[in-house]
Amino acid sequence: MLEIIKKGLVVSCQALEDEPLYGSDTMKKMAEAARRGGAVAIRANGVEDIKAIKAQVNLPIIGIIKAVYPDSDVYITPTLKEVEALIEAGVDLIATDATMRVRPNHQSLENFIKEVKSRFPEQQWMADCATLEECIHAEELGFDCVGTTLHGYTKNTAGKKLYHDDFQFLKEVVNAVNIPVIAEGNIITPEMSMQALNCGAHSVVVGGAITRPQQITERFVAELKKI
Repeated sequence: MLEIIKKGLVVSCQALEDEPLYGSDTMKKMAEAARRGGAVAIRANGVEDIKAIKAQVNLPIIGIIKAVYPDSDVYITPTLKEVEALIEAGVDLIATDATMRVRPNHQSLENFIKEVKSRFPEQQWMADCATLEECIHAEELGFDCVGTTLHGYTKNTAGKKLYHDDFQFLKEVVNAVNIPVIAEGNIITPEMSMQALNCGAHSVVVGGAITRPQQITERFVAELKKI
């Protein structure tokens, strides 16, 4: 899969329960639109959406399950339970939170990835990270690729954007690890996606700028209010 998505666009087709486009029927249509537009893969959340998308388009899928646990801030594929569901759904690449934050039941990231890699040795794994140290650590733990997905979404990176300082964070990650780096997070224009590739990203994931019209509308409205 990593070879298939190289230098290409992965479209994240996700909608939360409180969003107008929530539902697997809508997400499969989003995935079809992305396929027709030239996307090389889809990132999707939840078994129902993944199954519907797989039935609609013949593209590789980065699968996640967002689940909230009371004892942890980690919510992207946080436990073995979500991994097993994604394995059963047949995704090509499983992404999980690979930050230094405490996981549910106080399981360490080291023990988590060791367990899932042992149980599912043929599966490929993507580390969703927030910091340079986390990306380096993920490579050491045996992840197949790292994503900048959570940069700006953790307490110690709050307010930061991937594109700040001419994609400096992305450049640092690319220079520090030897596995593919997937640029993800606040990439909202075609020009930004190309810039991410020019900085050395293996591929680019874009979500809200393509598949979340509510967020797109909010950006336009916010800009107009500056007048």
